[in-house]
Amino acid sequence: MNVIDRPLSRTLRDIASLINSGGDLGTTLLHLVKAGCYNTVWSMGGVMSVDEGSGDAVVLARHDPNRLGTLYRDRWTLATSPSLIALTTNEPVIIRDAQVASEFPGYQEEAIERGYHTVVVLPLGCRDMEGRAMVLSVKSRSIVEPSDADLAFLETIAHLGAIAVDRSNRLQAERRAAERLQNVLAAHSALMQKVLSDGSVASAAALVETFMHHPTVVVDLTANLVVTGRSPKPETFDDERWREEVNAGVNRQLLRIAREVAGNTRSEHAKLYLNVCGQHLNLPAMVEPLRVDERMVGALVVFSRGADFGDLDHLLLESAKSALSVQMMRSHLRFQTESKTASELFAEIVSGDWRNPDDLVARARRLDIDMAAPARLIAIGLPRQAGMDDGALEELHRSIARLAAQQGQTATVANLDGIILCRVPGGARDSENTAKLLVRKIIDETQWLLGCKPIVVIGRTCSGLQEHRQIWQECARMIRLGIRFNRTGLLASQDFGPFPLLLSAADTDEVRAFLNVTIGAVSRHDAEHGTGYIPTLAAYLESGCRSQACADAMGLHVTTLRYRLGRIQELFGIEIDTPERRFALELALRLNETLSQDALM
Repeated sequence: MNVIDRPLSRTLRDIASLINSGGDLGTTLLHLVKAGCYNTVWSMGGVMSVDEGSGDAVVLARHDPNRLGTLYRDRWTLATSPSLIALTTNEPVIIRDAQVASEFPGYQEEAIERGYHTVVVLPLGCRDMEGRAMVLSVKSRSIVEPSDADLAFLETIAHLGAIAVDRSNRLQAERRAAERLQNVLAAHSALMQKVLSDGSVASAAALVETFMHHPTVVVDLTANLVVTGRSPKPETFDDERWREEVNAGVNRQLLRIAREVAGNTRSEHAKLYLNVCGQHLNLPAMVEPLRVDERMVGALVVFSRGADFGDLDHLLLESAKSALSVQMMRSHLRFQTESKTASELFAEIVSGDWRNPDDLVARARRLDIDMAAPARLIAIGLPRQAGMDDGALEELHRSIARLAAQQGQTATVANLDGIILCRVPGGARDSENTAKLLVRKIIDETQWLLGCKPIVVIGRTCSGLQEHRQIWQECARMIRLGIRFNRTGLLASQDFGPFPLLLSAADTDEVRAFLNVTIGAVSRHDAEHGTGYIPTLAAYLESGCRSQACADAMGLHVTTLRYRLGRIQELFGIEIDTPERRFALELALRLNETLSQDALM
């Protein structure tokens, strides 16, 4: 039978106009289906895409003039649909009477329900925006026998439709590209505005996260700071849990990875092996080094394989890298300025050289420091064997400032001659608990950062210039004692005897002069002649100047002991006949012992 009721040329002209009258893909597909039913016996039709991943054929457009609110199926199992056969053979599939065709049970059920018989399914030769192949189907309410000319007519319609679909896809892709370009330009503008407004690295990183399609992590090596956004593995860790795990220890793994790419000039496309809460994650990522004037300031980690990155994605990535690099350098320079100002202020406070105390208080107030309010001073030093340069000390300085800020403290951190001061505001009880918690974090951070345990002292609560100066001197003295006697960790005054404390408080030259006058000659004689007069004097005083007890302790005959004591008096004129002389001699011996231990360190 003849399917076409009008002249072919006019029909094709009208069909081409109908197909090309659509703009978006949905409208184009709907016009394509209508074209297949235009002036023909085909009363209804549809366009389906084949989703081989899910095993379904999905209806994208449907034309049925008699549809009166009936709910039709929009998804078919490929096993019950002729769509896959048409695509596989690239030939039309004809079902003469779908109501009795048991090989396609899905069509049979719908054919009976909707009242159609003959069905023709043919490949369109194009794909939708998701890359899925499509087929065109037309249906007749009566049984028809399509001729070769009829099938050729349908194939022509399909070919015209494929051209229109491809054009629609290109237009849509161009619109999407234009929109993405606008988004990239807007993102670049917003990032630059954020940097120019002197925001923080964290706020800039949050802005980058909103523009990127993939989860990101920003590593600021100038502050040992890691800012994370969405979870790279949401099926395992949601965003909140991911941020908690990063703060709990994954940040150090990311800092290490960022430092490893410091020598690279190009991004690293690799897999990151992270240990998160006992699970070993293997995450594809791009690690982009961030530099300013060839100086490594951080890294941007994008959890993506990079294969799905187009030109606009790389343009956005470069904008993000540029903005983050500048923001990190600005933050670093701002910290250096603030640190220098705070260090100069506290150096003047602890020196006691106050030409105008009110001016010092006013300068502190401009730094948001209330010198009259109670606070605790924490002193942090490094052991002698650490051998750290100024760069390492500055890195530790920034890390301590970051740790204090993370605890919500308005702490002030300053560098005073190689000892870091951290002033934590608060009353006696509150500041002590806060200081101890902060100290634990500082010790842990220093061990990871510099590979050595620091020396830390928590001072008493203080307020006012004079108390700040006095308590800082006590803290600094304890730090020097820790360095001298190779002690690390949190120190207290009871960790040392009275003589080391006395020695640290006194002027070293004056102490040595006192020792020289008191026992200097005896000490030199022992060194030159191998005698043991200094140990003999120490044992005699320790035994309470009792000859027999001293001789027994030293394993000597009492006569031998008395001979030695006589020789000491004869050679050096040392007398121990009064309490004052005995005290001076015992003090000299203890100080000498302390200095000798110090020399061995």
